[in-house]
Amino acid sequence: MSSAAAPGLAAHALLLDMDGTLVDSDAVVERCWRRWAEERGLDPEHVLRHVHGRQGHATMAMLLPDRPAAENLADNRRMLEWETADVAGVVPVPGAPAFLASLTGLPHALVTSADRGLSAARMAASGLPLPPVRITAESVGASKPDPEGFLKGAAELGSAPADCVVFEDSGVGIAAARAAGMRVVGVGPRAAAHAPDAHVRDLTEVRVEALPDGSLRLHFATTAP
Repeated sequence: MSSAAAPGLAAHALLLDMDGTLVDSDAVVERCWRRWAEERGLDPEHVLRHVHGRQGHATMAMLLPDRPAAENLADNRRMLEWETADVAGVVPVPGAPAFLASLTGLPHALVTSADRGLSAARMAASGLPLPPVRITAESVGASKPDPEGFLKGAAELGSAPADCVVFEDSGVGIAAARAAGMRVVGVGPRAAAHAPDAHVRDLTEVRVEALPDGSLRLHFATTAP
């Protein structure tokens, strides 16, 4: 494998998704959603194609459009309990510890579809620090792909949307970032199909440079066959 430098991106602030971007939680996501699908008589493989990036009740509403919202919200509460209690196999995405360490003192926020409890549990299980600014499910009225979470993250950091770069792994997350008017770094295989502004295999391929004017520059290393 040979390596080559990909063009960098300038930013004033970074907005970071959690699952699939900082934390590899695919094992527990699959366990919990298979359990829910089987309870509801749905094809687990079909369900798993739609769960990444959204809040649970939004996924349920998409899969069961005629179902009362109250039932989806009740199931979502159960799902959050299952997921928060089950951290077996939850690990950091390669490069995440060093990447977050490099952001110490720099403007960045966690923007996740998980709630506060689940995000804290998964970040702790992965040995990752929680950023001081966190936008979680309780912070917004609409799930990704709605841009509300990313816009709130930018506002909390005092940055214009166009000055923010989002790190995301899912199609709905990338759509939310684009709707917010932000550029996107896609992380991992799910992101590659959604035309992010830059794509990396994992966070080992990202370096953050703090510039004298207070802005940031992202540098990427890509591997080629």
